[in-house]
Amino acid sequence: MDRRFLNVILLGFGFMFVFTAFQTMGNIEKTILDSISQDDATFTGDGYTSLAIIYATLAICNWLAPSVITFTGPRGAMIIGACTYLFFIISFLFPRTWLLYAASVLIGAGAAAIWTGQGNYLTVNSDADTISRNSGVFWAMLQCSLFFGNLFVFIKFQGKTHIDEHTRNVVFGSLTAVCALGIVFLLILRPARRAPAIDDVKSEMAATEGESAMDAFRGAIRLFCTGDMLLLSLAFIYTGVELSFFSGVYSPSIGFTLSMGDNVKQLVGLSGVFIGLGEVLGGALFGILGSKTTRWGRDPVVIMGYLIHMTSFFLIFINLPNVAPFGDTWDVSYISPSPYLAMLCSFLLGFGDACYNTQIYSILGSKYADNSTSAFALFKFTQSLAAAACFFYSSKALLSVQLGVLAVLGTVGTAAFCRVEWAARARARARAIEADDKLSPATHALAENALYYD
Repeated sequence: MDRRFLNVILLGFGFMFVFTAFQTMGNIEKTILDSISQDDATFTGDGYTSLAIIYATLAICNWLAPSVITFTGPRGAMIIGACTYLFFIISFLFPRTWLLYAASVLIGAGAAAIWTGQGNYLTVNSDADTISRNSGVFWAMLQCSLFFGNLFVFIKFQGKTHIDEHTRNVVFGSLTAVCALGIVFLLILRPARRAPAIDDVKSEMAATEGESAMDAFRGAIRLFCTGDMLLLSLAFIYTGVELSFFSGVYSPSIGFTLSMGDNVKQLVGLSGVFIGLGEVLGGALFGILGSKTTRWGRDPVVIMGYLIHMTSFFLIFINLPNVAPFGDTWDVSYISPSPYLAMLCSFLLGFGDACYNTQIYSILGSKYADNSTSAFALFKFTQSLAAAACFFYSSKALLSVQLGVLAVLGTVGTAAFCRVEWAARARARARAIEADDKLSPATHALAENALYYD
């Protein structure tokens, strides 16, 4: 196996295990903390608030992440970040309100390091022919975390209307062990240098190996102010809001809809499984078809994700009651709440998210190959800021309001992404025509013959 592709596989395993712990916890955190509050009146921690703190801290620290990586390198940054995830999971074994929020701040800072390091490491192990494939393979492996972790939760929560202390501790202990295994994979990652340039366009803001931390910070600010990055930020914002919705709001809302049946709490885990199935299928599909999507353009995949998400939002609107995000309710929406329809929507949310994220990884790894650290840091900054805002209003906004916000942001973000993709394609065609015009007549004839016989 090619050394660089092996690095991508090891990276995928590391993130799969670390995020089996974190994404499972994020999916059940609201439900779990409500159960802890019922058992311990002194505990007042809230799941939405914790997740909002995580993503707000992540957004702020992303500005510092490129500077940190100039000292630690991408592998060191990912290992440090993964250790903060381990601490966050362990903190649930000792439920204290202050500890919950302190761990939320710590993991937010660690997330900035791990994700910026991941973007840089994926880029240096890719080239023009493999960036889409590697992005898809990594995304599929990462999202397996939703499948395995939530399947375990589905089994453990079976038949329960209240999550007791013993069940909670078994889940927390198991997720702690899985997170530690992920750190082991990150420790055995091998160093790599970037392959020949993915894109011939060199940015004057490109980070060099010897740049200072302040240079990296100033370069990130300059990159953020460019026209294409500002447009892409609109797509980043949408991915942040929909991330927070499907990872922390939608599944608990299913569990709070008591008219779903007696085993409604275990549907929280099952929803996560179906989200994971959608993510894995989307990532694997676009990994296999990576060379095709690069040739045809990334916009058809993103537009497909947009249509899938709009369909899922409508189905959620008619299936779940408007007050479902707030807590247990017997209310109904326009139809009798259906567990089967809820699981279909979970799958559609996951598959649509994979459409967006695999193509965002691809365009950042290609367009900003020489400045990938800053590009991925800005992606995570914008996405995390939007996710934090969503979690802050999730405890107050009705479900219909949240779905309306998603629909508007999805439309704007998709249009902005397509605008950047179409402009990049037009520039590539212009460069090809310019290069073609410079060919000598003899060379031109040989090229035409080659195309004819090809």
